[in-house]
Amino acid sequence: MRLRTLPIFLAFLVMGVADAMGPLADAVRAQYELSNVVSTLLTFFVFIAFAAFSVPGGLLAARIGKKKLLLLALGLNIVAVAVPSLRAPSFGLLLGCIFVLGVGTTFLQVAGNPIMRDVSEPGAYARNLSFAQFIKGVGSSGSSWLVGLAAALPLLGAMGWRGVFPVFLALMVLAFLAVAALPIQEAKADEPPSLGSSLALLKEPVFAAAVLGIFLYVGAEVCMARFLKPVLTAQGFDDAKAALFGPTAFFAALTVGRLVGSAVLMRMSAPSFFRLSAVLGLLGPLAALSLGHAGAIIAPALAGLGFANIWPLLFAITVERRPERASELSGLMCMAIAGGALIPLLMGRIADGAGLRMAFAVPVICFAYLVFLAARPASKLEA
Repeated sequence: MRLRTLPIFLAFLVMGVADAMGPLADAVRAQYELSNVVSTLLTFFVFIAFAAFSVPGGLLAARIGKKKLLLLALGLNIVAVAVPSLRAPSFGLLLGCIFVLGVGTTFLQVAGNPIMRDVSEPGAYARNLSFAQFIKGVGSSGSSWLVGLAAALPLLGAMGWRGVFPVFLALMVLAFLAVAALPIQEAKADEPPSLGSSLALLKEPVFAAAVLGIFLYVGAEVCMARFLKPVLTAQGFDDAKAALFGPTAFFAALTVGRLVGSAVLMRMSAPSFFRLSAVLGLLGPLAALSLGHAGAIIAPALAGLGFANIWPLLFAITVERRPERASELSGLMCMAIAGGALIPLLMGRIADGAGLRMAFAVPVICFAYLVFLAARPASKLEA
């Protein structure tokens, strides 16, 4: 792993800051005397930015360069976290800052995933991207942990829920300086892309299949995180054990799986590991659907290990086919994160009508598609 990859890994670390908006929501609700529904706008404004700005971000990266888009993203995030660091904003201004943070984080994702190829040694892209997802997971869990830690520190604790923002600000500035100092030789398209040319990539079956795969994968991951605790509770676990053996175990397995995945990819090709991950990922929700009490216990670990590397593997395999169109492909695949908003709604509808166990048919179907995608001949998976 070359030293030139470290600034990009740092950019992935600060991507996780947006995930701290969930833990902050309750403190913000109390501060501004909001309803639970209104307080969820903190996470909504982050999420909606992915749907609105992923494709434009890909076009912008292709025109100005991925490094410049990374710097723009970090600049937006610096502004977003600086405001609550320096003053107590109105709720409207806070939402504006969170939306800017969402746009910046979207641009970080759009530029960060393909630029990793530009700084990686030949053959190391999938491995480095898998490790980057592990780093992002550390950033997500670490940012959430910092929310509680800041409240316990004398200087930051006096700021209340705003106390964590100066820490975020310092991390963003450090990432900006590290990326700015990094020389990068980028792979670029021969002609500046347009919205039409970006969407035209979806006419190629291999790219349309990959975007659909990302849509279904993200949806399945959110489904598991959302419904593992309720299904364990329905199996007789109390709330604490259901949380521990459900979503906590799932996210722990995700983190471990991403770290292990970066090591496995030193010996196994990306298409082969994609097949193994897809099959293992399918077994998780299938266990929850069909094995009752025992299945509900083993499902989180199986799913977490299988789900862990789907995003970096599918992303890297797809980009390697057309590296000169990496920015546009990144925009399309980041836009597919919208699956995390839509697919859980379907699972919730089935849970209300047919029961929690039957609802796990939704992530089973999502991963059945990914197994089908991974089972294609190697010539169709590799560039």
